[in-house]
Amino acid sequence: MSVSTPVVLAIQNDPTDPPLMLGEWLEEDGLEVRVIAACFGEPVPSVVPDGVSGLLPLGGAMGANDDAVAEWLPAERALLADAVERGIPVLGLCLGGQLLAAATGGRVELGPVTEIGIVHVQRTIDGIIDPIIGQAVPVSGPDIPAAQWHQDHIVDLPDGAVLLLTNEACRVQGFRLGDTAYGLQLHPEVDADTFISWASVADDALQRSGRNALEAGEEVRAAERDLIAAWRPMTRAWADLVWAHARDAEGSVPALPST
Repeated sequence: MSVSTPVVLAIQNDPTDPPLMLGEWLEEDGLEVRVIAACFGEPVPSVVPDGVSGLLPLGGAMGANDDAVAEWLPAERALLADAVERGIPVLGLCLGGQLLAAATGGRVELGPVTEIGIVHVQRTIDGIIDPIIGQAVPVSGPDIPAAQWHQDHIVDLPDGAVLLLTNEACRVQGFRLGDTAYGLQLHPEVDADTFISWASVADDALQRSGRNALEAGEEVRAAERDLIAAWRPMTRAWADLVWAHARDAEGSVPALPST
């Protein structure tokens, strides 16, 4: 018996940040990505629905605890906590990573440094040996390029979390909870055109950064090939984790798609 196509549930928190490239990569690896457009009023479940093998909470301009701004955030945090408790794979991106931390006992606050544009991150020792983050590909020395747009930081990790990615400006750039839940501060999903489109929205983070948004966008465009080379292998490794969960749930061994 073969496993039916595993489903990844993506939570879209902002109209400008759908799954983008990362969603395409997951589909290339044989997964089905279903989007709950919370930002457009679609309801977010507070527990992981039957038949879902992975969660992909996405980015957004609000904070992880801005429930008055985004009324679905309590349900999303409960959803992520349920996934962690049940060992269902999670890959949280930017706000999604912050929500994962906040949902499981971590703390998110406005940080002293706002990161917009290309920011380099480094793997910790745990990150180098991690089966998912260990697949991220440095371009020069230990540095891995990442597209970033954030002013909030995860200042305290949940109990038991493992720090996997870091840099001097923002200590928590990536972490793992248990064996299957990952949170990233970066935006591996974003393509250059989308990032440049964000420059037309003068949000608090952009104003606080003092950066020229168009220059930051051109940084991302110039680095796009390196960004794909860095984060596509990590995404494939996480896709394998979702396949493994689907296999365990159905009690059979899936034939992974050829690429």
